[in-house]
Amino acid sequence: MKEEREEWGSAHQQGRYDPSHFCLSSLSPSIDTVALRVTMRESSLKVVQGDFVVLPCSFFTSSPLSRLNVIWTLAPFSSPETPIQVIVYDHGQVIEDPALIGRVGFTGIPWSADIVLNDTRVSDAGIYRCMVNNPPETADPGIGELVLSVLAPPSLPVCQWDGDIDMGGSVTLSCSVAEGVPTPEIRWDKLNPEEIALPINMEGDLSGSVQIVNVSSQTSGLYRCSATNLLGTENCYVNLSIYSTPDSPSGILQGVLLTLSMSLVLLALLALMLWLHRTGQDGRWREGKEEEEECYNEIRYTPSLMKRSFV
Repeated sequence: MKEEREEWGSAHQQGRYDPSHFCLSSLSPSIDTVALRVTMRESSLKVVQGDFVVLPCSFFTSSPLSRLNVIWTLAPFSSPETPIQVIVYDHGQVIEDPALIGRVGFTGIPWSADIVLNDTRVSDAGIYRCMVNNPPETADPGIGELVLSVLAPPSLPVCQWDGDIDMGGSVTLSCSVAEGVPTPEIRWDKLNPEEIALPINMEGDLSGSVQIVNVSSQTSGLYRCSATNLLGTENCYVNLSIYSTPDSPSGILQGVLLTLSMSLVLLALLALMLWLHRTGQDGRWREGKEEEEECYNEIRYTPSLMKRSFV
C-alpha cells in the first residue's frame, strides 16, 4: 500500500494520474488478489491501403507499472502459421520490428497499450494479438485479439492469349491481377466491331479466362479485361486477328468465286468484241451494196441517154 501511495503521488505530480489504474487500490486490503485484465475495444477493423489505423488494447492493473511488459504480434493472412513480433514495450524500452520501423508505435504507453500503424499495406492484414504482463500480477486473461483487414484497389491486370488464330481454331484469353481487397471481379468484353459480354471461367480468386472455339473473321476485334472492386477498376486489352489459310473452306470458296467472276468478265468482253466485229462487217456490207447499185444505175441509164441524143 505504501508503494502504491508513492506511485500515485509521483504520477499526480507529473500530471500522469489515471484513476483507472489505481481506483481499486483504495477499495479493499485484498487488492493483491486482483488479476491483470486485457480487453480489446474492437474485434475487427478495416483500413484502406496507405492510410493509418489505431489498434486499441486496454488493460487494468493494480500493481506499479515499473515492470510492465507489452507485446504485439501479427499472424498474417498470407502465412498465419508464422506470426511476427510487431512491437514490444519492456521495462521502459520500445523495440520495433525492423521491417516496421517508422510505421508502428505506441500511442500512450505505459498507460495504454494502443498502437498506431501508418502507411498500411496489404501485407499488414491479419490477426493482431496484444499481450500484457505486469509482475507480480497474474493475467486474467492477459491477451487480446483483433482482426485487421487492409482494403486495396485492383492492381493493373495482365492480359494474354494463347491458341490457334487460324480459321476454325480455338483461342483462350486469360487475365490475372496481383492484388485487390475485396477480391476483384474479373470481366471480359469484346469492344469492337460489336460489343459482347463473354462468359468467364474463373481459374482462381484473382484470374479468369475465356475460351473461344471455331474462330472466324467475326472473332477478330478488340477485347478488354476489367478487374473491379469497391475501390476502383483497372483494365487491360487484347487485339485479336483471325487469319484465313488457303486450305480453309472459306479460302477455297473465295478462290472459286474469284474464278467465276473472272470468267464472267472474260465472257462479257468476248461477247462485246463479237458484237463490235459483226456490227463493223454489216456496215461495210451495206456500203458496198450501195456502191454497186450506183455503178449499175450509171451503166443502165447511159445507153438510153446516148440513144436519145442520136435521135
